Amino acid sequence: MTFFDKIKWTLGILMVFALIVITNLIDKNNFTRVKDSVVSIYEDRLVVNDLIFEMAKLVQEKEMAIVLSNTEFYAKKNSNIDKKMQGFIERYEATKLTVEERNVFNDFKDNIQSLSKMEASILENDFKEKETKLTLIFEIKDNLYDLTKIQLNEGRRQMSISQKAIDKVELFTQIEIYILIFLAIVVQIIVMYNPKKEKSKSS
Repeated sequence: MTFFDKIKWTLGILMVFALIVITNLIDKNNFTRVKDSVVSIYEDRLVVNDLIFEMAKLVQEKEMAIVLSNTEFYAKKNSNIDKKMQGFIERYEATKLTVEERNVFNDFKDNIQSLSKMEASILENDFKEKETKLTLIFEIKDNLYDLTKIQLNEGRRQMSISQKAIDKVELFTQIEIYILIFLAIVVQIIVMYNPKKEKSKSS
């Protein structure tokens, strides 16, 4: 094999290698985006939806206790409910929140804190001002409803990101096939081309 032949083979192999490296980097980036979206949908949306559901159940228990003037609930259960609520809030805060979500969540926490202050003296004032407490409960439930809607919208957005990344992978795969066919033809031309024969024919 002559030196020129070696150069031709090396050039052909490098072209194919460069294509494979470039397409792999593009595919890796798109697969990373899909993975991140799937993880986000699970950790930051589905898990959070479950937390919202659990917090809504606790708020409902408080609402029923106020409506029924349940002294036993506030004497025995409410402190435990508050601990569970705080645990759910801390777990929620550990997830990735959007700007809108953080604003709603902060409003929710403020309302929960206000309710706790009211509940601290609920047994002493014999469930007076029920309407004020129930109004606050309704605001808390509205906060939770808004948070649920945000999860749905964000989940839909993450799914859209995943679908776009998958579409790009499919597109680049098709382009890669066409380029490989083109490069195979180019490599064949480079390998088969012999300038000595061309010169001899011209002479």
